[in-house]
Amino acid sequence: MDATNDLSVLSAMSTQMADAVERVGQSLVMVNGRQRQSASGVVYAPNTILTADHVLEREEDLTIETPDQRKLPARFAGRDSATDLAILDVPDLGLDPATTTDVARVGQFVLAVGRPTSDGPMASLGIVSAVGGPVRTQRGAMLEQYIRTDATPYPGFSGGPLTSTDGTVLGIVTTGLVGGVALAVPSPIAWRIAETLTQHGTVKRGFLGLSCQPVPLPDQYRQGREQERGLLVVRVEDDSPAEKGGLLLGDVIITLDGNNLSDTDDLQALLTGNRVGQAVPVEVVRGGTPQTLQVTIGQRK
Repeated sequence: MDATNDLSVLSAMSTQMADAVERVGQSLVMVNGRQRQSASGVVYAPNTILTADHVLEREEDLTIETPDQRKLPARFAGRDSATDLAILDVPDLGLDPATTTDVARVGQFVLAVGRPTSDGPMASLGIVSAVGGPVRTQRGAMLEQYIRTDATPYPGFSGGPLTSTDGTVLGIVTTGLVGGVALAVPSPIAWRIAETLTQHGTVKRGFLGLSCQPVPLPDQYRQGREQERGLLVVRVEDDSPAEKGGLLLGDVIITLDGNNLSDTDDLQALLTGNRVGQAVPVEVVRGGTPQTLQVTIGQRK
């Protein structure tokens, strides 16, 4: 009886997995945007595909293939290289957008799903190994959260979904974020970026034009602060926002726009698009004397 029950549970689980792949597969397309390996894409909105940026080696002569094997021209509509996401416009796509879910839990079963060939969807089973962040991407931006899984992302899976066992999308799989490691951009972040790309074609990211490293703050500057370190400026680029704002080599930055800075990740997290073009107060220690400068945040190109 126990063996029979075990088989019944396994059979039910197997059916659920297959149903999940079938469900998400209705919103999954093959993307042809590079010379060799095709990739995958998810229907984000009517006539809009969300995919990985690194799989688009060109912006012209793009095509997608739908689950019913229609080959359709696609128009490049925007990219955010920092998070390795891009969108394509496909008139008359005629596919329902994927359904997303917001919460990934460590240990839950997931499916990495892709459509790298015309043979239909491919899938790989695993678990959520970690939900972490922020992490610095290889393009220098900060991704506030990522999902890591041991589900194998086969060639061509980039741009496809990491899917829960009910067929809802937890994130977009990519190997283009951190040194070829397969991670997923959580769907709330990916969909937010896709919305920005739909409206503007790009995502604004702040830029100061300096290099710095954490250093301990002298005791006299720790009084009344829950802060033990600041950021020592070790390089200032010519004609950069930092130089124009008066930052000098050897300054120790303590705060930016009222926010404590203890490491470079703190700084990157504050250089968001809504601060681009704004003059913000930057508190520094220079030669043992605290000063406050006004620095206008530039836009990373």
